[in-house]
Amino acid sequence: DHADIGPSLGLDFETGVKIAGTRFTFMRGAMARLNRAIGQFMLDHQTSENGYSECATPYLVREEALFGTGQLPKFGEDSYSVLTSSSLSSIGDSINEHLLGIEEEKPSSYVNEHMLNAIAAEARILTSPNHTAWLIPTAEVSLTNSVREEILDDAQLPMRITALTPCFRSEAGAAGKDTKGLIRQHQFEKVELVSIVKPEDSAAEHERKVEAAESILKALELPYRKMLLCTGDMGATARKTYDLEVWLPGQGLYREISSVSNCGEYQARRMNARYRPEGEKGTKFVHTLNGSGLAVGRTLVAVIENYQQADGSIEIPAVLQPYMGGIQSLEPAN
Repeated sequence: DHADIGPSLGLDFETGVKIAGTRFTFMRGAMARLNRAIGQFMLDHQTSENGYSECATPYLVREEALFGTGQLPKFGEDSYSVLTSSSLSSIGDSINEHLLGIEEEKPSSYVNEHMLNAIAAEARILTSPNHTAWLIPTAEVSLTNSVREEILDDAQLPMRITALTPCFRSEAGAAGKDTKGLIRQHQFEKVELVSIVKPEDSAAEHERKVEAAESILKALELPYRKMLLCTGDMGATARKTYDLEVWLPGQGLYREISSVSNCGEYQARRMNARYRPEGEKGTKFVHTLNGSGLAVGRTLVAVIENYQQADGSIEIPAVLQPYMGGIQSLEPAN
């Protein structure tokens, strides 16, 4: 298991917990470089081989961006919200304003009223979209919302965009699951693939996107399987979803490494993203698709477990060696 052999190779779980708490990991030396190499290889492959255009996106987004792609309101507890400095200042000013209004020798009912007013004022600020930003749980949010409230020209489609970003998830609905190792982290990196297409092209684009994600697993020579999800296992935003599951010998099972979904016009309606068909006056909603190409941390786990040698070292897959500066294997510390 990668969690057992990882510490001798540069996975420092203890320091991650010391700095940030559970489900955070600190990486050192060649292990950190291998993690970076995997992300860079994925991004280079998707842009050079599969026709995706690289983007650099914000990691903090507005509330309406998460609503547009379907993370809010249902999955709000699984995301991290961040108060801005202006909101903290406003909270302090509001509380002080109410508390300074308490005059000496007033009955407790009068004091309680002012305290309640102060709490209510704080709550209004905390729930105001103008004072809250959200850390992206996936670059799907920032990439897909790049076309929100726009009317695209027919010639702009299909649009295929990708980004390598950190992702932040509170994993509120996964308490007690995969607490060991890198499988389920609060912070991880992922290459996201997003397509914006005409409705009649979305089914074919979905198959193309799955092949783009599969191409990474094939290049890394990792054993995997493709699963077509039943309706009960799909997210509310998707009309059809494939999962790619990579084999992890340390666990003796397949684990999801990519989920590729055709969302139809669900997200487009929430974002009001449309296009104008050539020769027509009216507009239509675009179709949006997204998928991981791939999750970097889980790919690192798969490489560690599938490429480990009898002496405890990890052979570097051939396609990653150009990114490793001549390093061909990770050697355990003595």
